[in-house]
Amino acid sequence: MGSQGGFNQSKEFLDLVKSIGETRSKSEEDRIILNEIETLKRRINDPDIPKRKMKEYIIRLVYIEMLGHDASFGYIHAVKMTHDDSLLVKRTGYLAVTLFLNEDHDLIILIVNTIQKDLKSDNFLVVCAALNACCKLINEETVPAVIQQVVELLGHQKEAVRKKAVMALHSFHQRSPASVNHLVLNFRKKLSDNDPGVMGATLCPLYDLIAVDVTPYKDLVASFVNILKQVAERRLPKTYDYHSTPAPFIQIKLLKILALLGSGDKKSSEQMYTVIGDILRKSDTASNIGNAIIFECICCISSIQPSPKLLESAADAIAKFLKSDSHNLKYMGIDALGRLIRISPEIAEQHQLAVIDCLEDPDDTLKRKTFELLYKMTKSSNVEVIVDRMIDYMISINDSHYKTETASRCVELAEQFAPSNHWFIQTMNKVFQHAGDLVNPKVAHNLMRLIAEGFGEDDDAADSQLRSSAVESYLKIVDDPKLPSVFLQVICWVLGEYGTADGKYSASYISGKLCDVAEAHSGDDAVKAYAVTALMKVYCFEKAAGRKTSLLPECQSLLEELSASHSTDLQQRAYEFQAILNLDANAIENIMPLDASCEDIEIDKTLSFLDNYVQTALEQGAEPYISENERSGTLNISNITNRSPYEHPTHSLRFEAYEVPKPVVPTKLPPADTYPTELVPVSVPESSYQPTLSSGPDVGSGSGSNELRLRLDGVQKKWGKPAYSSSSSSSVSNFDSRTTAVNGATQSDHVTAKSRELRQPAVDVSEEKQKLAASLFGGKTGKPERKQSGSAVAHSKASRTTNHGEDKVQQPTTVTTAVQSPPPDLLDLGEPTGAVNSYSSVADPFKQLEGLLDLSQDGNAGTTSSSGPDLMALYSEPSGQNQKDNMNSAPNPSNHAASLSKGPNLKDALDKDALVRQMGVNPTSQNPNLFSDLLG
Repeated sequence: MGSQGGFNQSKEFLDLVKSIGETRSKSEEDRIILNEIETLKRRINDPDIPKRKMKEYIIRLVYIEMLGHDASFGYIHAVKMTHDDSLLVKRTGYLAVTLFLNEDHDLIILIVNTIQKDLKSDNFLVVCAALNACCKLINEETVPAVIQQVVELLGHQKEAVRKKAVMALHSFHQRSPASVNHLVLNFRKKLSDNDPGVMGATLCPLYDLIAVDVTPYKDLVASFVNILKQVAERRLPKTYDYHSTPAPFIQIKLLKILALLGSGDKKSSEQMYTVIGDILRKSDTASNIGNAIIFECICCISSIQPSPKLLESAADAIAKFLKSDSHNLKYMGIDALGRLIRISPEIAEQHQLAVIDCLEDPDDTLKRKTFELLYKMTKSSNVEVIVDRMIDYMISINDSHYKTETASRCVELAEQFAPSNHWFIQTMNKVFQHAGDLVNPKVAHNLMRLIAEGFGEDDDAADSQLRSSAVESYLKIVDDPKLPSVFLQVICWVLGEYGTADGKYSASYISGKLCDVAEAHSGDDAVKAYAVTALMKVYCFEKAAGRKTSLLPECQSLLEELSASHSTDLQQRAYEFQAILNLDANAIENIMPLDASCEDIEIDKTLSFLDNYVQTALEQGAEPYISENERSGTLNISNITNRSPYEHPTHSLRFEAYEVPKPVVPTKLPPADTYPTELVPVSVPESSYQPTLSSGPDVGSGSGSNELRLRLDGVQKKWGKPAYSSSSSSSVSNFDSRTTAVNGATQSDHVTAKSRELRQPAVDVSEEKQKLAASLFGGKTGKPERKQSGSAVAHSKASRTTNHGEDKVQQPTTVTTAVQSPPPDLLDLGEPTGAVNSYSSVADPFKQLEGLLDLSQDGNAGTTSSSGPDLMALYSEPSGQNQKDNMNSAPNPSNHAASLSKGPNLKDALDKDALVRQMGVNPTSQNPNLFSDLLG
C-alpha cells in the first residue's frame, strides 16, 4: 500500500503519516508539521492543481488541524470544493468544512447557498452530505434559509436521508427551539417510521422535549413500551445487534424516556412493569453492554413508582454487580444501590459485607463512590462510625477538591445526626485541624453558636461542663503552629468568652495564650482582631467582677503595636480596649455583660433619641439634612418630563440681579424644586442644585448679601467624597448575621424487619468486619434523628438568639449619642452643606473668587443695581473704610469666621498688580507688600 499509494493517496502523504507516527518528541513532530504547512502553502495556491491533488491537499490540511496546528490558510479552498460537481470531491469538501469551521465562522455565508442547492439534488449521497453540514454549520440566523427543505426531506424515499433530516431538525432545536416548536408533530410521526434507524434517531429529540415538559407526551407511554418490547423480543433486523444484544442503544434511550414519563405517575408506571422485568431477566450479564442495560433498568425502577417485584429483581442484579471481580461492575453496583436505598433502605443491609469490602478496596474511585453511598444511608445510630471513617479518608487524600467535599459532608452529617454536643465539638475540631481553611466559614459560626447556646434544656450545669470541656480542648491544641485561620478565630472567641468562667484558669494565663496566638499569626488580621476582642472580654469580665487586673507586658506591647497598625479595624479595637479599661466597673458590666452572646441587640433605626437635638439645631439656624441623591446630583426625570417646552431654560446664563431672599428659619426640609437656580452649568441636573441663603459677606469681599455673585453650591463635585452617608442601620445579631437559624426536628428511625433472609457469604468473615457491618447497617437507633445542627435544641431558648457581632472583623460596638462632624475632605472644593463647623475658618477659594467678581462698589447692603455689570470696576481701588464698615455691619454675627482669614486681600493684590504692570514693573512674587515703596 505504501508503494502504490493506498486509498488513492500519494506516497508522499503516507510517508508524512509514517514519519509523524515515528517521532519521539513533540518538538520533532512540530518541526515536521511546520515543514508540511510551508509546502502546502506553496502548492495549494497553484491555479492548475488537478482535483485529485487538491483533494489530497485538503485531507493533509485536516490531518494538520487534528494535530493541533493552524491550517486556516486552506479553509477557503475547502469551501470551494463543496461547489464541485464531482461527488467524491464535493463530499471531501463537506467533510473538511464541517471539521474546519464552526457555526459562527465568517465563511458560513458562502456555504448556505451551496447547501440549499445540494438539498434539492437527485443524488441522495449529495443530500446526505448537505444534511451533515446542516447539523454542524447552520446557526440560528441561517436556520430559516434551509428549514423548509429539511422538513420536506422527512418524506424522502431513502431511509438514510430521513434519518439525517431528523438529526438536522434536532440540531436546529438545540440552537433555536423557537424555530422548530411548530414541527414537534413531525417527530411524533417519525416515531412510527418503517426504518428502525429513523425511529432511533427520533428518540433523541423526543427525549430532550420530554425532559423539558413531560405532560404533552404522556399519551406516548404505550407507544414507547410497545417499541421497547419489540426490540427486546429481537424483532429488529440482525444488523442492529451489538454483541448479540438487540439494539442496545435504542433500549437505553427508551428506558431513559420511560423513567421521565413514569416519575410520580402510577398509571404510567404500571404499564412499564412487565417490559422492564422481561429485560432484567433476558439481558446478558456476560457482556458490558448487557450490564449497561441492566443498570439503566435499575435507574428506571428507582425513578418510577416502586414495584416490590421489580425492587427484588433490582436487588438481585445489584448483588451480582457487587460480587463481581471487576471494579467497574462494583462501581455500578454501589451507584445503583445508592439509588435504591432512597426507596427501600433495607436493601443496603442485604449487601453490608460487600459494601465493607468496597470501602476497604485500594481503588480510590470505588472508595469514593462507597462513601457517597454511606453518606446517603447515614442515621443517628451509625453516624459516629461513618463520620470517623470519612475523616480518616479525608486525612489520607491530597486532592483539595475531594478533601473539601468530604469535609463538607462530615460537617453536614455531624450537624444533622450528632448524638451529643461533646461528640459534635470533637468532630468539628478534627475537621478543622485536618481540612484547614477548606471548611466553609459558616461551620465555625455554627460551632460557636452551639457552645454559646449549650444543650438548650435549661441545664446550667451541663452547659458549663460543655464550655469547660471546649476550653480545655482548645488550650491543648492552641499552640499547634499549623491551625487554620477559621479554627483560630473559634478558639480565640471561646477562650475570651468562657476561658475564665469556671475559675479553673486565671485571666493572666488566658490572656497570655491569646497574646501568643496574636504574635504567632501576626500576618493574619482576622485572627489578631479576634484575639484583641477576646483579651478585652477577659479583662472586662475580671474588672466587672471586682477583681484587680493589670495588663501583661506582652498585652500592652500588642496594643501599642495595633494602635499604629495600617488596619483601621485593628486600630479601632485597640483604642476601644484602652478606653473601656478606664471606665468604672458598672459601666464595663453594662458594655460587656458576662455570657450575653445569645442576647438580642436592638437598635433604633430612626434614631428617635436625636429628635430634640435636631429640632434645637434647626431653630438655631442650622441647615436641614439633604438627602444623598440630591447631594450626589441624581437627575430628577419627572422635572424634565413635566417642564413646558416654552419655559425659559434654567441652565442659561442670567445677568440680571436676583431679589433679596427673605430670611426664614427652616423647620423642615424644603422641597428641591422651590429654589431658583443661579448660573447653573449645563451638565448639572436641575434637582441637584440647592442654593444656600447667605446673610453676611464672604471672605475677601466687601459686598453684602444682595450682590450678584457666582453661586457654586449647586455644582456637582468631581473630586472627594460626599460629606455625609445615609446608610441605614440595621438590627445587629452577632451570630444571626453570619449563620442560619437551626431548628430542632426529630423523626423516628427504627429499622424494619428484613424482607427476606440475608445471603450468607461463602467465606469466613473476620470478627472486626462483622462489628463494622453491624455498626453501619444493623444498629437500631435509640435516639431521634436530628435534621439540623447538633445545637438544634434552641427551641427551648426561643428568647435567646445567638449573637457574636463583637467578634466580626469590622463592626462598631457602641452607638454614638451625638452628631459628630465628619473630617475635612482635602479635595472637597465646594461649600459645606451642613452647619458651620470647626473647619469653617479655612479660606474657601471659590468664595474668594466671588469677591473678585464684585460688581457693586457703593457699599450699601440694602440696595441692588439694575444696570449691567461694569467690568472695569475690577481695576478700581476699593475703599478700605467702606469695606471695614461693611464688615462691621454684617447682619449675621454667626458668620464671624470671615474676619479670621489670614493674609492680604486677594482683590487688593490683583488691583495693585494691575497698577504695577501699568507702571512697567513685572512683579516676581505674589506678595504685594514687596512693592509698597512704589505704591506709596
